[in-house]
Amino acid sequence: MNIPRPRGGPPAEILAAAHSVSKSYGGTKALDAVSFAVGAGETVGLLGPNGAGKSTLLNLLSGLRQPDTGTVELFGQDPRSPLSRRELGTTPQATSVPATLRVRETVDFVAAHYPDPIPTPELLADFGLGSAAGKQCGGLSGGQQRRLLVALALVGRPRLVILDEPTTGLDVEARESLWDRLAEYRTGGGTLLITSHYLEEIQTLASRVVVINEGSVVADGNVDEIRGRVSVSRVSFHTGLPASSFEMMPGTVSVSVSAAGTTTILTHDADETVRQLVRGNLGFSGLEVHAASLEEAFLSLTHSGGSAPAPERRAAR
Repeated sequence: MNIPRPRGGPPAEILAAAHSVSKSYGGTKALDAVSFAVGAGETVGLLGPNGAGKSTLLNLLSGLRQPDTGTVELFGQDPRSPLSRRELGTTPQATSVPATLRVRETVDFVAAHYPDPIPTPELLADFGLGSAAGKQCGGLSGGQQRRLLVALALVGRPRLVILDEPTTGLDVEARESLWDRLAEYRTGGGTLLITSHYLEEIQTLASRVVVINEGSVVADGNVDEIRGRVSVSRVSFHTGLPASSFEMMPGTVSVSVSAAGTTTILTHDADETVRQLVRGNLGFSGLEVHAASLEEAFLSLTHSGGSAPAPERRAAR
């Protein structure tokens, strides 16, 4: 896919930013004084539990909504301005394709809004939709529709692409194929802001991870920094005791049991957990202690009973 490197501005150029933004729906605060910025060339993974405020932030940056307080910028302008959105590609979470239009007609229609779009046959081939060009969009499978939506986000050769849960509903092979297309866009100099429930997806694509919980940014850094920001370890072993036997141990974030029967304690204090296992004369075998994965660090940061350190927020410039 021939997508040019960003035109104009050094790598530190800010493409999208929120400055002390708050947004409420009725009596519920979705965002609380959030400051956030995306620089040219970055791939930012936005993580958070359902209702954390991720989609609200993306809608503000895309110009679909406006903040109650604070300001939002897209390419240095108001996101609600059509001119500011000419170099933006986006796939909102809740989006559908026109059922009666053919696939090539849908791409042609969106492409007509841009000065230098990717040719329709090339774009469809890149996304594995070449053979479906003459099909009505309503006849596509769910996975094909998701691929088409991401293709439409890229057709105008945007400098910034905002994707809200782009691979939801795709099987593993289709998801990895879409990752390849997004990686090509990123390698070509594009900038990505993406939310996902698949932690592997964020780990594969993102150069930076931002975690939002209850309307606030609780962590901001690369994958290793996010892991390092929380002193969380994974203590795994085999035992005949139920998971509830370990839930009250000091520092415990969660306890789970795998299908293979391995009990895993996610804990802020692995040393104390091991001491408790030994002192309590709890029957166990095959003890292993590992650093937390991104998924486990994310769980710790958003766990209501957790005690993650305060974030070092990257203020929008």
